[in-house]
Amino acid sequence: MSIILLALSVLPVILLLIYIYRQDKYEKEPVGLLLLSFFIGMIAIPMDLILVSVVNGIHYSDSVFHAAFIEAGFCEELCKFAVLFLIIWWNKNFNEYMDGIVYAVFVGLGFACVENVLYVFQGGIGTGIVRGLLSVPGHFLFAIIMGYFLSLAKFDEKKRASYLLASLFIPVLVHGLFDWMLMITDVIHPLISLMMLVIFIVGDVLLWRMGIKYIRRHQENSQFKDKQ
Repeated sequence: MSIILLALSVLPVILLLIYIYRQDKYEKEPVGLLLLSFFIGMIAIPMDLILVSVVNGIHYSDSVFHAAFIEAGFCEELCKFAVLFLIIWWNKNFNEYMDGIVYAVFVGLGFACVENVLYVFQGGIGTGIVRGLLSVPGHFLFAIIMGYFLSLAKFDEKKRASYLLASLFIPVLVHGLFDWMLMITDVIHPLISLMMLVIFIVGDVLLWRMGIKYIRRHQENSQFKDKQ
């Protein structure tokens, strides 16, 4: 049973890592640095737990908004952004547009992997299936957004500050909204809950389309494209 739960926890992460690695068409990143990125994403979990504790110590609320936008959206994305920026921003291998997305995804999925194992072993197979379809891909998509704007900041000095802010706060808002729409369905009227679920599905499809668009845009803008 433990092997099944572990597989449910880890398999979605592995598949998405393989996918994003294959999208890095023109200059593959060093495997060692990718593994480091994944590892620091895992380290962001205890950072997140500490940050949530501090934030709740300052102001706690049992509202869905607080859980979705503050505990999940803000705290989780801030921790992922912090380790990504500190380890990757200055690295010489961060030298083309697609790199921001690749490294951000490895960090995001490192975080998602640990989180997924914890939840799935606690909740069982059903939790594993739901999280494999929603939560892990969610972290993947939030990371694409973060990495997309991080690369724009890296290679556009004039707009660096605004792109860095976008790299952090757009994933915060998207993550918060993503979680809020899932959480709110448990505390509202069933009919409204059904409507919210439909809106969530449409929004999730749009989020996937945006993520793929961002990947393709940075592939097209790659500094190494014409050297192949």
